[in-house]
Amino acid sequence: MEKVVLIQGKPMALILIDLSAAFDLVNHKILLSRLESCGFVFLLTFLLVGVFRKLNIPFSTNKTDDVLLHPEVHLVCILTPPPHTRQIAVKALGIGKNVISEQAATLTDACKMVTAARYYPQLMSIMGNSLRFLPAFVQMKRLLGEGYCGNLQVCEARVYGGSLLSQSYGWAWEELMGGGGLHTVGSCIIDLLSHLTGRRAVRVHGMLRTFVCQSGPAGGIRSVTADDYACFQLLMSGGVVCSVTLNFNLPGTDVHEIMLVGSSGRLVARGTELYGQRASMQVEELLLSDGGEAVGPSVRGLNGMVTQLRLSFQAQEDRRSWVRHPVSMAASFEDGLYVQTVVDAIKRSNRTGEWESVEVKIQDVDPNHNHRTLPN
Repeated sequence: MEKVVLIQGKPMALILIDLSAAFDLVNHKILLSRLESCGFVFLLTFLLVGVFRKLNIPFSTNKTDDVLLHPEVHLVCILTPPPHTRQIAVKALGIGKNVISEQAATLTDACKMVTAARYYPQLMSIMGNSLRFLPAFVQMKRLLGEGYCGNLQVCEARVYGGSLLSQSYGWAWEELMGGGGLHTVGSCIIDLLSHLTGRRAVRVHGMLRTFVCQSGPAGGIRSVTADDYACFQLLMSGGVVCSVTLNFNLPGTDVHEIMLVGSSGRLVARGTELYGQRASMQVEELLLSDGGEAVGPSVRGLNGMVTQLRLSFQAQEDRRSWVRHPVSMAASFEDGLYVQTVVDAIKRSNRTGEWESVEVKIQDVDPNHNHRTLPN
C-alpha cells in the first residue's frame, strides 16, 4: 500500500518516492536533507510502511490525490517506478503544479508528458537528470564552447557498477517496465552527451545483454528481461561520434567517466573531477577537483540542482511562480522525449543488428514498438 506523508506548516514540494525500488541514482535521504537545507518543506509518498516515522513526519494517508490536491503543494518531484511516472506527471500539471520527473517507461508515456507540458507552458516541467548540474560537466561544457578541444570529434562514456537488481521481483527486473541499465542509467548519459555537445543523435547502433537472468530465490519462476550490459554508438549531427558502454556486473568501486576528444585536445570527467589535455601538453591537467568530498556524480549534481531550484523559486511573491534562468540548464520534457526515442532506437538496433534512424515525433507512436526479443 502506498504511504503519503505530510509535513504540516508551509509545504512547498511533494516528493513521490518508491523506497522499495531496487535501483537508486540518488540516495533518497540525501535528496530530502538537501531539499530541506534549501528551504523546501515537503510532502512524501512511500511504498514502505513506517518509514515516515523514522523521518519524524507526523501525518500520513494512503491517498496520493489528497496530497496532489493540497493547496500548499506547488512543486512535485517524481521518483517512482517508471510505469507510474506519466500518470502522476500529467495529473500534477493538469492540477496546476510544477513538476520534476524521472524518465517515463515508454515512448507513448513520454509523448503524453510532452503534450501536457506544452498545454501548460507557464508551469515548470523538467527532467530530474542531476548530472547536468554537476560542476565538472558545467565546466566541461563551458571549456568545450571556448575551444579547449578544438573541433569536437569523438565522445566516449563508461559507466561500470554492481547489479541494479533486488533480491525480490520488482519493476527493475522488467525491460518493458523501465528496468535495465539502458533505461535507468543510459538515458541520463544520452541526455548528458546531447547537453554537453549541443547536438542530437541522428542514427544509433546498439547491443543489449542480460547476463544475470535470475536474482535470488525470491524470483521464483520469473526471469530477468532487463539488460545489465549495454554497448551503443550514436552518430550525432555534425558527424560527432559517441560510444557508450554500461556494465552492471562489476561489484566494487563504481566507474563513471565521460571523455570528449577534439582536434586539439580532450576533456575527461572521472567521477566528480575534471581533467584536460591539449595537444601541446605532455600530461593531462586537473581542471576541477572534487574538494575531497566522497560522493558520487549524481549526489554532487543533485546539490547543484536543488540550489538552482531554490534560486528559481525564491523572491517570488506567489510561491507557485518561478523564473527560468536558474534552471535553464535542466532537461525539458521535450529532451526527455528525445532521450526515450534514442533508447527505443537502440532497442530496435539490438533486434535488427542494423543502424537505426532517430526520428522524434509526438504522434502516431506504436505503443508496442519497444518490445525486445532476447538474443540467443
